[in-house]
Amino acid sequence: MQQSAHVIVDDIADWQPYYPSQTLITASEYLQSNPLKSRSYALNLCGDLSYLSTGYYVSLLAEARGQRIMPSVSTINDLANFSHYQLMSPIDKNLSKQLDQRQESSVTVLICFGQTQQPAMAGFARQLFERYPCPIIWVELSNEGRWFINQLRAGALSELNDEQQTFFGDALDAFSKRVWRKARTPKEYRYDLAILHDPDEAIPTSDRKALAQFIKAAKSCDIEAELITQKDFNRLLEFDALFIRETTRINHYTYHFAKKAEANGMVVIDAPHSILQCANKVFLKELLDKHRIPTPRTELLLSQNDIDYEGIGSRLGYPIVLKIPDGSFSIGVEKAENQEAFEKVAARLFEKSTILLAQEFMPTDFDWRIGILNNRPIYACKYFMARNHWQIYNHNNEGRAKSGSFTTEGVHQVPKDVVKTALQATRLIGDGLYGVDLKMTHKGPVIIEINDNPSIESGVEDLHLGDELYRIIMADFARRLDEK
Repeated sequence: MQQSAHVIVDDIADWQPYYPSQTLITASEYLQSNPLKSRSYALNLCGDLSYLSTGYYVSLLAEARGQRIMPSVSTINDLANFSHYQLMSPIDKNLSKQLDQRQESSVTVLICFGQTQQPAMAGFARQLFERYPCPIIWVELSNEGRWFINQLRAGALSELNDEQQTFFGDALDAFSKRVWRKARTPKEYRYDLAILHDPDEAIPTSDRKALAQFIKAAKSCDIEAELITQKDFNRLLEFDALFIRETTRINHYTYHFAKKAEANGMVVIDAPHSILQCANKVFLKELLDKHRIPTPRTELLLSQNDIDYEGIGSRLGYPIVLKIPDGSFSIGVEKAENQEAFEKVAARLFEKSTILLAQEFMPTDFDWRIGILNNRPIYACKYFMARNHWQIYNHNNEGRAKSGSFTTEGVHQVPKDVVKTALQATRLIGDGLYGVDLKMTHKGPVIIEINDNPSIESGVEDLHLGDELYRIIMADFARRLDEK
């Protein structure tokens, strides 16, 4: 490889069939020490790219660190959820005719950096690579009256035989001399709004009255809004815009809705990149640290490494807060009062994620929540801790979680440095709708979390602005649609 991308592997032994390279590093080295410079190129060749795996975190942190990585987290998720986006993806007629000459009803194709060992499929391989930029892709083509892509998945070095290893090495060498490309601009649409919600969600981001207010406000902006649910996935393209009003997660249909909407040129809040970045606290830690935006002192724990619990406890002090990266509404967040509890809580949470965050405990009576849309603050709340508890939500009670009280303020009533810090953080993500949680300390405001799908409930976040809060949000949808 010439001046090429750095290669990140699970173990140095994985690279044994290929020429030694000074650009070769292990995933553990990369996750812990960040040896690459900003704007570096990197190839993620970890064997497991599944959600919250080590390989997933390599791509996630590379993007947070401003490095160009292949595959990107977006591509990883696209491949993992291919069946959700396109159940039967047809292929072009010319390739279908060539495949018809075969006796098989199913064909498996290996694609390395857009190249394939089958010359007749060169154009197909190149187009697929441009749509799903991933070093190794396995494609299964099936014939049920017509040829279509039945399965699509990321491949691993360990799967390749000797011949395929040689082909991979040649494709990698050719790729290292080319420029990475970005996806094309999606098609454009306009003026009906789908509001995705779950009527049975235990802690909804918007209650029924708030949803009704959104629909009313949309009409005042010449937008026809309709409530939809998970069952309406196949109806999504009937609309021009999507507004997600339930808790978002990556390995969840909310992300599938957002991806399909964006791929078809719809205006969408939350946009997939916002879900991707805000849903993972590890990404946010790296991003905020890089831009020197204040957060609690935090250390990453990797399940595959020996962890110095005593040293971490000494550095952060007790109690220590432990978090899984993609928790919400205080779920997956626990507190350890001493080293024994620290080790037990970590062992339990490692069952859910290969990486955890250990964070200094910063007790306060309340957290600020600053609502931001299109880089403008639109509401502010104080969320107080649940009674006799250290978090806003207390999930230790039977039945529904109990939350603390709140007050709603005018944005002008909030300390200026709180609003300024919130805006600095969300500008790193995008121009969508965000809720930034901050604690005010003696050193100034500290960011706890950025929510891509902030709560907007009747009688809570709208208590200061009333109907105007809903109109502001719907007017921004109208602006985005007009710009389309």
